Amino acid sequence: MMSAPDPKRHWETIYAAKQPHEVSWTQAVPATSLEFIHAFALPKSAPIIDVGGGDSRLVDYLLDEGYENVTVLDISGAALARAQQRLGARQHRVQWLEADVREFRPASQYALWHDRAAFHFLTTAPEVVHYLRLARTAIVPGGFLTMGTFSVAGPTQCSGLPIRQYSEATLGRQLRTGFQKLRCRTEDHETPFQTKQNFLFCSFQRKVNEIV
Repeated sequence: MMSAPDPKRHWETIYAAKQPHEVSWTQAVPATSLEFIHAFALPKSAPIIDVGGGDSRLVDYLLDEGYENVTVLDISGAALARAQQRLGARQHRVQWLEADVREFRPASQYALWHDRAAFHFLTTAPEVVHYLRLARTAIVPGGFLTMGTFSVAGPTQCSGLPIRQYSEATLGRQLRTGFQKLRCRTEDHETPFQTKQNFLFCSFQRKVNEIV
């Protein structure tokens, strides 16, 4: 997502050409993301952002569960439009942000920052540093970050782009400033075409007294 010469054009082209059953990241039920979110026991009014959410069904489930302040950010307007069409009238209960996360300037802070799609496409050190600085400032002290990335047993590229793999140790080191690690787990994601991709999921809590 972030290393293409023109990342927006790259992802708009993919979403224009392919349906959900034709892309590897599609999940009928985002079970692991929901499991991590439930563990935080957030109030239904808590502001939540899904970074790189695209046409993911996570927003559907959050609305079903009564969450009232959900934002979906994605670089692709086509992906967001697909999610909006799927939600119908419920789309108006969501804030939609069409933006490259590298250029995102949050207008407010979030109690939860969820990312299963964007971070592993950041392959250079400056991109990673910028993203993590952004997350630290965008999450309220005591708030949470849930990250799903390709693990060291996962693929080395996705949608024709290189990605960056992570282990629990390497992801923990990236987030040691400003965050406390809560837990991690790996799992095999089964793609719509019956292949497997190994993911690492970790949750972190934003430290209350650490200056960013």
